Amino acid sequence: MPTEVIFRTATEKDVPAIVALLADDVIGAGREGASDRYLDAFREIDADPRNHLVVADIGGEVAGTLQLTYIPGLSRMGTERAQIEAVRVASAHRSRGLGREMIAWAIDQAKQRGCGLVQLTSDKRRSDAIRFYESLGFQPTHEGLKLQL
Repeated sequence: MPTEVIFRTATEKDVPAIVALLADDVIGAGREGASDRYLDAFREIDADPRNHLVVADIGGEVAGTLQLTYIPGLSRMGTERAQIEAVRVASAHRSRGLGREMIAWAIDQAKQRGCGLVQLTSDKRRSDAIRFYESLGFQPTHEGLKLQL
């Protein structure tokens, strides 16, 4: 497990490192690129109290990132849920337990907030990621659908 990981709210200065993490695989490389929209999106996320963009900082380096979004709902007797999205670990820090530590941290945040459910999605082409999430207790209970606009 990595030592001295600091989970902190991302800052505008972290955006280039986060975008680099998002683009650092075959799927991300095909959909990420140079754009001013990243800063606009960051500012919207940062201003929204139900969104928490987080970096895992190791020695001043952005070693990982995830976005934690709290979703109120009427179902499940009004249970709030936490959605974990855009989980990425820098290639130099993979296979060392950082991803496991990041997800455990996010689950703990959801518990502290009183959420009754934590959910996430993963692209079906990310079979290693799906196995990883299942090893942490996540279950494939739903079929996700998307409509590209």
